[in-house]
Amino acid sequence: MLNILVLVKLVPDTVEELEIAPDGRSLDPASVRLILSERDEHALEQGLLLKERYGGTLTVIALDVPEVDDVLFTALAKGADRAVKITGMEPGPSTWTAAGLAARTLAAGPGLLPADLILTGVQAIDDLDGQAGPILARLLELPYVGITCRVEVDPGARSAVVVREYVGGVTGTFEVSLPVVLGVQSAEKPPRYVPVAKVRAAMKSQRLESVPASGESAVMRVEILQLMKPEATGRAVMLDGAPEEVAAQLCDVLAARGLL
Repeated sequence: MLNILVLVKLVPDTVEELEIAPDGRSLDPASVRLILSERDEHALEQGLLLKERYGGTLTVIALDVPEVDDVLFTALAKGADRAVKITGMEPGPSTWTAAGLAARTLAAGPGLLPADLILTGVQAIDDLDGQAGPILARLLELPYVGITCRVEVDPGARSAVVVREYVGGVTGTFEVSLPVVLGVQSAEKPPRYVPVAKVRAAMKSQRLESVPASGESAVMRVEILQLMKPEATGRAVMLDGAPEEVAAQLCDVLAARGLL
């Protein structure tokens, strides 16, 4: 029986037209719709697969931000046992700050630790360096394996065999002792779909838990100095016509620039 924690993060939906706030350093909240980060959705799916395979409990944890209730109830509808939101944090924490406070809150939260597996997405659109998992593991003094795509657990031996992806289609297989923090690149299966009706049923029959953020983060903060939209240069050349005509136009453009 495993105790699995999945830390998920909400990020701006880039399908929406994002606007910069008057301070020039943040997004205008009125233009932002938050959704579950793609990699965190895979982390949740991997956790659900491990729970179904080996038994145990799965707890989903997220910072208390707009739209978080919908995400957590969706996780419950998919099969999570508990859904917890961390409250009392300042808006827009850096990766370092969020990971530090999450580590302290996990240690202080009721029944959250010890855990056998702590899963998180390997990166997000506002965390492309993928530091949340390593920072969390360091603060909890646990081993970490990132960019994972497959996990096999031996509960009796208190160990797991984890497959990690590298560039060029290369993979590496690692054996690690439990407990461990894993940064999930992709789950073994695509994230499952859950009908809206099932999410609404979860909203009526289940509840979300709240735990206050514990302590202050003493780790480094990253300060955003300025945000700006890409400048429209107008130098794009649009090629129209049949494939043969487009190919001829492309050759003319390349030749005019001395590239052919």
